[in-house]
Amino acid sequence: MDLNIDRNAAEPLIRQLVTHVMGWIESHGIRPGARMPSIRQLAQENGLSLSSVIKAYDQLVAVGVLESRHGAGFFVAQPLSQPTVPDIETDNTRWRLFDNQSTQLKLGCGWLPDAWRDDTDLGQAIRQVVRSDSQALFNYSTALGSPQLRLHIQKRLGLIDIHADLRQILTTQGASHGLDLLVRTLLKPGDLVLVESPGYYNLFNLLQLHGVKTLAVPRTAQGPDIASLERILSQHKPTYFFINSMYQNPTGTSLAPSVAYRLLQLATLHDFRLIEDDIYADFQNGPTSRLATLDALDRVIYLASFSKTLSSSLRIGYVVAQPEIVNRLAEVKMITGIGCSLLAENVVATLLANGAYRKLIQRLRQRLNKQMANTLRQLDPAHWEVFAEPTGGLFIWARPRRLEATRVQQIARELHVQLSQGSTFLPEGEASDWLRLNVAYTQDIRAQRFFQRVEEESVVLQ
Repeated sequence: MDLNIDRNAAEPLIRQLVTHVMGWIESHGIRPGARMPSIRQLAQENGLSLSSVIKAYDQLVAVGVLESRHGAGFFVAQPLSQPTVPDIETDNTRWRLFDNQSTQLKLGCGWLPDAWRDDTDLGQAIRQVVRSDSQALFNYSTALGSPQLRLHIQKRLGLIDIHADLRQILTTQGASHGLDLLVRTLLKPGDLVLVESPGYYNLFNLLQLHGVKTLAVPRTAQGPDIASLERILSQHKPTYFFINSMYQNPTGTSLAPSVAYRLLQLATLHDFRLIEDDIYADFQNGPTSRLATLDALDRVIYLASFSKTLSSSLRIGYVVAQPEIVNRLAEVKMITGIGCSLLAENVVATLLANGAYRKLIQRLRQRLNKQMANTLRQLDPAHWEVFAEPTGGLFIWARPRRLEATRVQQIARELHVQLSQGSTFLPEGEASDWLRLNVAYTQDIRAQRFFQRVEEESVVLQ
């Protein structure tokens, strides 16, 4: 079996060997049960070491291509039957955007495309942690999280004028985990809280799960509608207000300074706390109004995450609050999950320490800014109504002016485009023709065809 191994290739020798053996089995039509050349024979025929062939055969056994029979050698394995994978769209339409098997363009999703991710720096950081920190491979993290990572988070917070000591910083398994800890720890069934409308749909699901009642505050281009909020506060006594201050999900809008100051005044006057979800913090362009900066973490609890910028799979976020609140959160965190992944925490810390993360977010900002500008130009005001023009981030909240929502959805399905319907982002799930558009996907050819079809049919209806 001559496998034509290239010793000068960049691809590692073992990987080449695995790939070539699989190709040889397929090209020669080798049937299941056929005996493979022995380790010694394959090594001699291809000028390889025995250890290299052993490692390659072990990998082929692990992936089910070969099977090992004690004392008899290696044989081509019987192909595994493919399990039936449930159709996520029919099982639960709320989670269809998370179906990684889907070939549709996820124009309304909440994350960056895989092609925008930097797997080189991430892979190097993982290898560095594995080589130099064996504890991270096998041990739990601490209750508050890796001190190394929390120190880097502390420094990053200082850059946006949020000054906290290490006792005020708790790592979480992403921002969603942070929200869950806050709801579990600070609220009980029947409590009343304020949320934005439109707002983050999974926060609504989380609060409903825990039996917490919500009061919806309309979101404007400058932030929460202060007049509506004041009317609500004159009749009710909420304990918390969950809010996105910058590049809000789904509208893409950010807090105006006057709105931010008034929110803090009302929080003091009516004795409620603000939970500031700043998950898009690292996409920031220019100055912005953060509640945690203005309030110095008195009535504000701040949370953010590296999931949107670095990796959705590397689940690391953090909560910043007064020490007594952080201690309570840490206790619930340990009871419900025994901490975060120390390996993931140290990988993020490594990327922060070596400057790779800073360079990554600079590239992402530039790319998103270009995509945002191009998309806003493309949404012809005659055919699309845009809620507000965001200054950065991922989202535009918009709707076709002339086409009915059902027709827009039909066009999207015909072109294999998945949309995020406006009703998803409303606390009561009422019907809405607004759409969340993720600008990272809008230049894809399928998105371009979608916009073109909407424009063509809108012109006909003029």
